[in-house]
Amino acid sequence: MKCDKKTMLLYAVTDRAWTGKQSLYEQVESALKGGVTCVQLREKELDEVSFLKEAIEICRLCKSYGVPFFINDNVDIAIKCHADGIHVGQEDMEASKVRERVGEEMMIGVSVHSVAEALEAVKNGADCLGVGSMFSTSTKKDVDLLPKETLRDICAAVDIPVVAIGGINRSNILKLSGSGADGVALVSAIFASEDIESECRELYKLSEEMIKA
Repeated sequence: MKCDKKTMLLYAVTDRAWTGKQSLYEQVESALKGGVTCVQLREKELDEVSFLKEAIEICRLCKSYGVPFFINDNVDIAIKCHADGIHVGQEDMEASKVRERVGEEMMIGVSVHSVAEALEAVKNGADCLGVGSMFSTSTKKDVDLLPKETLRDICAAVDIPVVAIGGINRSNILKLSGSGADGVALVSAIFASEDIESECRELYKLSEEMIKA
């Protein structure tokens, strides 16, 4: 399944570390109201039953907003909840193997850190790429930061949508201008916000500015 670049503009990746005043479902809905164009559900701790229940509910929510819904890493959950996509890292199942499991209709996103990894992912059937980490981030420890030049080279080397990820927020999005990226994937910049909806509106404007520059 082809991935529309427009849906990669403001890509929200969940993290329940900031739930409290709102449930994760409510946080995702606030983000959708604020204009996020894609949602990825990332769960590292939930048991499979709870993860699937949550995935079904949030998948349904995203469909009501017409926004693509991805599952992080867990192919079984992605299939069972009828997600639009599955995103895998370099340490996870190879994209070609994922494709065998999910069929032709589901989108496959792959995390890459070099042109070589990007070309390999495309060869194996990736529909979109996540490139990072672009800036230091509290979400993932011990990650190597990529120079903007690497992001630019990857964008130039492939013909599928590319999103930048890692430590991106309203203060540094515009530093990615001119890279060729089709959007940004954000975690804490969205879900740690006091007012997720209004923050997403601002992030959407900045993302549009970034890709037009």
